[in-house]
Amino acid sequence: MCGSLYSSAVKLGFAVLVLSIAGNNDVNAQQWENVGSSANVSAGGSSFNNLVVDNTGNYYLSYYDVSVQKGSVQKFNGTAWSYVGGSAGITNSFATYNSLSINTAGTDLYYTNQGSGLEVRHFNGTSWTQLASAATSTINYHASAVAPSGVLFTYSTLGSGTVKRLVNGAWEQVGNAGFSNGAAFAEMVIGTNNKVYTANVASGVRVYENTTTAMSSDPWALVGGSIVDAASSGEQYTSDIAIDSSNNLYVAYVSNSANSRKVNVKKFNGTSWEQVGNAYFSAGGVQHVALAVTSSGKPYVVASRWENDNFLRNTAYQLDSASNTWSTFGGDFISDGEATYNDLAVDNVNNYLLLAYTQGNTKVKRIAIPSPSSNSSCNNTDPGTNVGDLGCVTFNYKGQSVTYTTVRGADGKIWLQQNLGSSQVATSLSDADSYGDLFQWGRWDDGHQVRNSSTTTVPSPNSPNGLSSSSFILGSWWGGNDLNDQWTATSNSVTAVNGADPCKAVGPNWQMPSQADWTAAKNAEGINNPATAYESKLKLPAGGNRSFTDGSFGFVGQRGYFWSSTPTGLGAKYLYVGTTIGNPSAGAPRGQGSSVRCIKPASDALSVTDFSKNNSVGIHPNPTNGILYIKSDSQVQNISVSNLVGQKMVAEFRNNQIDMTSLVKGIYIVEVEFKNGQKVSKKIIKN
Repeated sequence: MCGSLYSSAVKLGFAVLVLSIAGNNDVNAQQWENVGSSANVSAGGSSFNNLVVDNTGNYYLSYYDVSVQKGSVQKFNGTAWSYVGGSAGITNSFATYNSLSINTAGTDLYYTNQGSGLEVRHFNGTSWTQLASAATSTINYHASAVAPSGVLFTYSTLGSGTVKRLVNGAWEQVGNAGFSNGAAFAEMVIGTNNKVYTANVASGVRVYENTTTAMSSDPWALVGGSIVDAASSGEQYTSDIAIDSSNNLYVAYVSNSANSRKVNVKKFNGTSWEQVGNAYFSAGGVQHVALAVTSSGKPYVVASRWENDNFLRNTAYQLDSASNTWSTFGGDFISDGEATYNDLAVDNVNNYLLLAYTQGNTKVKRIAIPSPSSNSSCNNTDPGTNVGDLGCVTFNYKGQSVTYTTVRGADGKIWLQQNLGSSQVATSLSDADSYGDLFQWGRWDDGHQVRNSSTTTVPSPNSPNGLSSSSFILGSWWGGNDLNDQWTATSNSVTAVNGADPCKAVGPNWQMPSQADWTAAKNAEGINNPATAYESKLKLPAGGNRSFTDGSFGFVGQRGYFWSSTPTGLGAKYLYVGTTIGNPSAGAPRGQGSSVRCIKPASDALSVTDFSKNNSVGIHPNPTNGILYIKSDSQVQNISVSNLVGQKMVAEFRNNQIDMTSLVKGIYIVEVEFKNGQKVSKKIIKN
């Protein structure tokens, strides 16, 4: 199931086993990593996957195991998967419907399955014990969850929808039976408020509530007094429910045919069900929906596309809280073939989103998610003096407080290590969550830069002081291309010749990089293609661009386009990172949408200029790959090289050259003493 830290439930569907041929990982999903050394966790074919995570970050996985025709449970301990209990196949026979749940302390694991009624097994850390069955008649759809008190609950098709709890080895009925008009695609979560919530599909998505202490005479109540929404039923048009640490309820489901069977998410606000993000947001009809919510309340959804194109490949979605819209998380598709029986879980200990799905075998992947405490932990400290040192900065962007990582670049300057509008530092060159927004030159954080912004025509006057729209401009924006135009103003001092620098929002010393800044960074970092751009200290992703002619997107995941503040007679300069080139002198029309990466060049950061004001002395190149050349009218008496904590380094001096090739990358102080008594010191960056 995909619930919170406090509960777990099961992904359910038809008893027909849907299998496909396993293949290689999808290139569009390269930021998702396999959990374990192999892409396949199950020994063979599988279905009905369930994930739970304990309070120390161990992962548990259950599934119907075709290789033994029984239900199996495995555990990932941070290094490898192993069978819980020592071997595969813990059930007596088929277990095409099953669920997995764990108590809050992580000490008791429960596995339920379709067998002789509703079979229940308990693992106490050493061995499995079969408990009394929660139902003796045939059941298929069911779910399980553990209350904060440690009591196990089940919800099944028994009696057209019945919940039971296990007390002292005996099962007690919770609330009235038959309350849910069946239990198709049954799900259940239990909150810290000691309320039990069930979800199922029956003439729409239905969520019911009762208390963990309810007796059979205490009726179940429909949450919000009505169904959540009209929904599809049959096939694998599943729904899912999740709860956060504040006991907020979320539901994901497949909409009805009138809404094209697209995925949708709603949240209960205490009175009624409200829309979460944009409605019916998947690219097409879907099946095998799963939902997970972080303890702080950030929802994630995965669904498999139920259409002829990319049939049953699965996609994960995340909610952008700033724009209140859903976007893909980790690429357009995660699988490279048909993916069924999706299940999601959140590893709150290590900040991962976990996904289990069947593609021939069961596969488990994960992707890092931002820490929910990142904003509160940032003290706005600049990076240290070593190349690659990290810091952070908190500022307001798109009307919300955000925290970004900062880095000491190889050029000695402080940079944001993220594009404006991104949700994280790039984890690969095609990490969609690191792309960020695409700005038109001279424009600021007015909404035009978001990737799903609408389009409009050029304003009148066609300059920054003529802007009144949050749309992306099609046509020759700021078409005069005067070389005196600038992109350096603050948001309240825009003129006809000076647009507002969006980097000013980061802080007073932050600004758009100039062409010279990009040239220095490109040379110091060795940026020559998208791979080296990502491998650099700046972690530049290939976010692509947006066309000023029709608003379409180009080369997303393939090339990088990063604006500078430098104008040209045809538009403006930008750093272009192409297949085989890093070009800081590229130019484009000002209407092109490109990434923005901010710099803090005038910080108490480092300077690559001489400490001495004597311009007759030259020490170059800076940065250097190892050999420094000294140019002076005076003869050199002595040289010394030290790191930034004062340790003397070994560097050979001969023929007015200092050999630093044996030194590690970093920043050094080079002091040169001349025979005329003059001394010159300089900070040198060694690549």
